[in-house]
Amino acid sequence: MTSNIKCNLINGKWQKGAKATDNINPANTTDIVGVYSSGSRDDVNVAAEAAKDAFHGWANASPQVRHDLLDAVGNTIAARKAQLGELLAREEGKTLAEGIGETIRASQVFKFFAGEALRVKGDTIASIRPGVGIDVTREPLGVVGVITPWNFPIAIPAWKIAPALAFGNCVVMKPAALTPGCAHMIAEILMECGVPDGVFNLIMGSGSIVGEAILNHPDIDAVSFTGSIPTGKHVAAKCFETNKKFQLEMGGKNPMVILDDANLEVAVSACISGAFFSTGQRCTAPSRFIVEKGIHDQFVSLMKEGMAKLVVGDPLDVNTSIGPVIDERQLQSNLNYIEIAKQEAAEVFGGERLELDKPGFYQNPALFLGTTNDMRINREEIFGPCASVIKVEDYDEALRVANDTSFGLAAGICTQSLKYATKFKREAEAGMVMVNLPTAGVDYHVPFGGRKGSSYGPREQGQYAVEFYTTVKTAYTYAG
Repeated sequence: MTSNIKCNLINGKWQKGAKATDNINPANTTDIVGVYSSGSRDDVNVAAEAAKDAFHGWANASPQVRHDLLDAVGNTIAARKAQLGELLAREEGKTLAEGIGETIRASQVFKFFAGEALRVKGDTIASIRPGVGIDVTREPLGVVGVITPWNFPIAIPAWKIAPALAFGNCVVMKPAALTPGCAHMIAEILMECGVPDGVFNLIMGSGSIVGEAILNHPDIDAVSFTGSIPTGKHVAAKCFETNKKFQLEMGGKNPMVILDDANLEVAVSACISGAFFSTGQRCTAPSRFIVEKGIHDQFVSLMKEGMAKLVVGDPLDVNTSIGPVIDERQLQSNLNYIEIAKQEAAEVFGGERLELDKPGFYQNPALFLGTTNDMRINREEIFGPCASVIKVEDYDEALRVANDTSFGLAAGICTQSLKYATKFKREAEAGMVMVNLPTAGVDYHVPFGGRKGSSYGPREQGQYAVEFYTTVKTAYTYAG
């Protein structure tokens, strides 16, 4: 462990934690990306108190001040896209191209919400009583706890931090313990761009200590969480206990329907990139390919050909298509599901653990064939480069299978029929629907979120983010 420990940011000062943790490169476990402080309950207490003290000044600052800060952060992230993209690739395992792409996305998010800081709207409504005026305004919540996952370690923090600050809130953030580096870099950039003391605080460490302290703290008014379903349910229960507003983004078991009339080149490309790029570690990744019987065999053959061309390797190598899984625990989970697929009588194409020149958590993408929707592999989120093929008779059966899940984040269809594309957009039980596109990959200026067990609360991103990060006040005035 080196002596150059990255510290927590509390009330405008960098503070060492009681202990520190090595950030391991999943593509090369001998490579230490950095050493990062782990915070304590006391650290969260100090940060929450500082955020509460800073809230009045920040909430009442000119929206131009908030715009200028977020715009500067967006510009700085963009200027450092190569540096941040490489950091992201090393600590999370995405390819360098994906890491730079995610960094650009974070920059765009900050710049979008810089504009939204100037566009907070209200209403003037006529009262039913003579001489009475009504104003409906939006106000910030107070202190927002932000708890982010490891799979998008710069984009997801950006789309929580930026709207929180844009609308006048202060933030106490806990990034995933596996990927603290990108969050720490955002904190450094916020400081460099002049964020006032206490307005943004970063506490790294475990969910059981830092996360619990955020959930339990009385001065934290709301929590925005992205992560697993079990943890999301725990967040919800804790927020109910302490009367916090909360927003949850959790899992997906996303369907991609391929009809007989689909352009197979488009369909196979959408399925391979959606399911296997970013090592399949995206909540929007399609993991159930629901294929009409007339095109099934040809689709499977082309999928195998396309998967065979994918290169699994070091994410910093320009020839790599897919990087490593995030850590040993996730890799073993993926391999366990591959064994479950075999036990359920599915044919498995690929899926082997790979031993490469550098020690890391590498896995070939896996395709499960001959499956039915009632199998565990089609009911539970695997969160790795694994996908199933389910053969169906027609569109009506495809729709039933697509909607037969406890999740409802994203859904896709590949077809050249305007009729079926239109029907699917209307009938798919999902928050986001794609036609002839991968289910993974959404724009930064539109709402993100799902239905059923995938999401709870107002949508993230775009203009809809204002619904979570503000509260509505109705004020009456009698003019006499």
